[in-house]
Amino acid sequence: MILYPAIDLKDGKCVRLFRGDMDQATVYSENPAEQAKEFESMGFDWLHIVDLNGAVDGKPVNANAVKDILAGVQTMTQLGGGIRDLKTIETWVEAGINRVILGTIAQKNPAIVIEACHLFPNRIAVGIDAKGGKVATDGWTKVTDTNAVDLALKFEDAGVSAIIYTDIHRDGALEGPNIEETVKLAEKLSIPVILSGGISGIEDIKSVMKQQYVGIEGIIIGRALYDGRVDPKEALKVAL
Repeated sequence: MILYPAIDLKDGKCVRLFRGDMDQATVYSENPAEQAKEFESMGFDWLHIVDLNGAVDGKPVNANAVKDILAGVQTMTQLGGGIRDLKTIETWVEAGINRVILGTIAQKNPAIVIEACHLFPNRIAVGIDAKGGKVATDGWTKVTDTNAVDLALKFEDAGVSAIIYTDIHRDGALEGPNIEETVKLAEKLSIPVILSGGISGIEDIKSVMKQQYVGIEGIIIGRALYDGRVDPKEALKVAL
């Protein structure tokens, strides 16, 4: 199981939102690059980076902060938020991002995801953020009528490297992950699934670990890591 510490960027700072609300942001670091180095020193192999402003605006906003992170670490990175066209995908791949996450554009124009997978093999993930099982877009500000499973199935044979599934209601709330819905999604797919939202402690990680057999291969950890509810060494040991 791969553990992904989350670095969510808002106005150039490392923050955590409460249930996706941009007005309920807790600042955890004024220097995201230093936070990334700290996570790397803890032993994490990947970083999960999100440009929150970019997700709302539809274009990269915290690009300088992302570039500073890339300049300071050797860790593998995945990045989402405001990536809506092939040129932006190419820019980030060339900058050194290992995996580009496509969210809103996956809902609005699935053909771009399919083309991106052909152009950048093994470098594209799809981020599916859901409220009550329905896909949310544009930085979680709009909820569609599309079921998360139906959207994921559109990319089953496209070459997507992972589906990142976030239960928005759980995100940043420390109320435990929505394992049931994530399992339902993973059971329908051959694409590996990464769970996001709600991790509150080591026991949650252990609970998700029990579902590896259905294809859940990663866990994103945010607020619980920053608040000290999850000990990095213990978590990495459990995830082996």
